[in-house]
Amino acid sequence: MQTRMQHAADKSEPTSGTRPPHPGMDGYANLPQFPARFPLPFRRTIRRQELRQIVPLAETTIYEMEQRGEFPRRFNLTARCVVWDLEEVESWIEARKQASRSGSAARSTGPDVRQRKHRPVRDVVAR
Repeated sequence: MQTRMQHAADKSEPTSGTRPPHPGMDGYANLPQFPARFPLPFRRTIRRQELRQIVPLAETTIYEMEQRGEFPRRFNLTARCVVWDLEEVESWIEARKQASRSGSAARSTGPDVRQRKHRPVRDVVAR
């Protein structure tokens, strides 16, 4: 007669070799932190505070980029809790890194000073 722990351990052995053991099962501790062939059994989401630690941009910049479709969109878990998909944020960072290293990232030339409302730039004639 098998005990419940032995029975659970028998279930943790992948039968087809394609599924990883879940947390709490035998062999889970031996898995690499980011396995290449096994997707996690859940999708990780992050809240605003953790996003600010990962992406060093102002909240207004992130919001504007979301509106333009240049940053992963947040979604509501509840009426008062918004989150981002960590996998989408990480892939966005990786894409930005690759674009920067390949030279295809847009570089800022600075603000267009001709659009100033205060202290407009005058057309200076050579004196």
